[in-house]
Amino acid sequence: MELDDKIHAEITRLSEAGDEFANEENYPAALEKYWQAFDLVPEPKTDWEATTWVLAAIGDSNFLGGDFKAGVDNLSMAMHCPGAIGNPFIHLRLGQCQFETGNLTRAADELTRAYALEGEEIFDHDDPKYFEFLKTRITI
Repeated sequence: MELDDKIHAEITRLSEAGDEFANEENYPAALEKYWQAFDLVPEPKTDWEATTWVLAAIGDSNFLGGDFKAGVDNLSMAMHCPGAIGNPFIHLRLGQCQFETGNLTRAADELTRAYALEGEEIFDHDDPKYFEFLKTRITI
């Protein structure tokens, strides 16, 4: 299924506005735009790829803004959408949020998936503690 062109264009516009706010580290404003985009996705939302990338952006902003519980919730919801399972970035962010909320078993699982899909490079732009933690759980 494909989204109506007008809806797709508006979701893209709102997501890009959210990205601009996120790049400025204004995560509350970014989240507002991303949620507006999410609201435009037709039901059932889990049927649409747009939901996957909007929820990934929301989860990323949750993580970067320090709201790790919301990150777990939103990235876990994304995992029920097309293309999320097997997306190394979504697994990375979900693993990091799981780590920060103290769910180390789930963190190890998600971080292992990110590592298996993308290698050590996926950890290059984040705190080294996540890769160091992963090395205590798997043989690298």
